[in-house]
Amino acid sequence: MSVSLLLKMVIFMRMLLAVAILTMPLLLQGATNDDIGEGGLHTQDWFSITFKDIAEDITEAADEGKRLALVFEQHGCIYCTRMHETILTDPEVSEYLQEHFNIVQINLFGAEEVTDLDGEVLTEQSASAKWGVMFTPTILFMPETLPDEESSALKAAVAALPGGFQKLTFLHTFQWVNEKGYEGDEHLQKYHARKLNARMKKAQ
Repeated sequence: MSVSLLLKMVIFMRMLLAVAILTMPLLLQGATNDDIGEGGLHTQDWFSITFKDIAEDITEAADEGKRLALVFEQHGCIYCTRMHETILTDPEVSEYLQEHFNIVQINLFGAEEVTDLDGEVLTEQSASAKWGVMFTPTILFMPETLPDEESSALKAAVAALPGGFQKLTFLHTFQWVNEKGYEGDEHLQKYHARKLNARMKKAQ
């Protein structure tokens, strides 16, 4: 092995070690916080604890005058940590969500039982795979009422929010769903832009 190749390997290994040292506190951050639930996931005390029967959860939310949203997370997800610590703790966001939504948390690699709208009994992990959820956090917004035809939760979903977003994108998506924007002509992006412009004008 040449000296130059050996030197490159040493430099590369040092870079990997530096990245590991820098990111480890973020990956372990959730393990030291008090809001950690089963499976090592961050949680909120106002999240809904259910049997994860999606049909029952939609009906229960409707009976309370709310909508059902499924939030997919995984242990060690730094974007999930940020969502919990900076977005879901913001009073403007948390108060709106608690008033209008029931939030059910699903562990991307979890083993708890989930019953899909079509009656299929799955684990959290197999349900996530069936519904095509690959990133965390991902939020699936369920319809206001049960669909007329047998369907999976993915097909019944009226909107999805995949990945980590800033506060206002997050909040506006929930508002757009609650206001049934998906039934109208105003796309979520245009709704978001309009809400941002109104906020900026109000702040002037």
